[in-house]
Amino acid sequence: MRSLEIRGLVYSPTNKWSTCGARSYFYPNINTIFTGVPKTGCSNWIEALLRAEGDLTKKINPTNVRVVHGGLSARHRMGAHRVVTTKYDNTAFDKAFSFAVVRNPWTRMVSGFRDKLSSEVTQGGSFRSKGKDIVGTMRGITDPDLLKDLYPTFPEFVRWLVKRKAVDVHFAPQSNTLCIPRVKYDYVIPLEYSGPLSTEVWSKINASNISLLGSYDKSSDPRQQKSALLAKEWFSEIEQETIDQLYTKFRADFALMNYSNFTDPNFPLPLLDEQDTWQI
Repeated sequence: MRSLEIRGLVYSPTNKWSTCGARSYFYPNINTIFTGVPKTGCSNWIEALLRAEGDLTKKINPTNVRVVHGGLSARHRMGAHRVVTTKYDNTAFDKAFSFAVVRNPWTRMVSGFRDKLSSEVTQGGSFRSKGKDIVGTMRGITDPDLLKDLYPTFPEFVRWLVKRKAVDVHFAPQSNTLCIPRVKYDYVIPLEYSGPLSTEVWSKINASNISLLGSYDKSSDPRQQKSALLAKEWFSEIEQETIDQLYTKFRADFALMNYSNFTDPNFPLPLLDEQDTWQI
């Protein structure tokens, strides 16, 4: 299991967990803090943590896992004026096991586009109004009647992404959601290895009977999953200037796990160092 220190990103956090936002959750029964970065399988992790906490007993269809973001999770959300943050303090949070999951930025961009903006039917919820806004901005269309049946293309999405300073959390850099540098996580897990590494997480919180719902993708090999294959195809068709601008915008995310480029044979896996022993 790797921490940010392995990536050479050593920092001296103040461990001010109470300053984390609502994408971080504290589960007191299992003494665990989890930061759920959108488009990293966070719904599956939250479902499993709610089950380990004892808040969830019924089975959930993997295609409808987003229901866990409602009332079930509200009581565990951290952040200003949240119940958890007012009930517990940093002394309690410092004693908790903490982790987050991150993903190769290229595949995450593709996944966010497919799930939220494209015409493809997925397990997520569509951002239809945002999609029309992107089309209107990129094509100069203002007539709502013309926009109602239009969806942005992937090239339009990434060019729009480059131009925007602030975007929805599903499209923004993962480092924006993580609580660093204010705190230091015990584990930061690459989504590409979350299957085999999840067992170590469950052992840390004495929940060995818990498992992830798993990806709805047909392939368990992240190199063969649809978003990875599409990323290799789609990004290869984007002009280099835009690719460079995207890399600059998401450079902290690439550094988190020394993530590979979409041209790498083992994309989207993290690039291996001598001390790394990852296996699929």
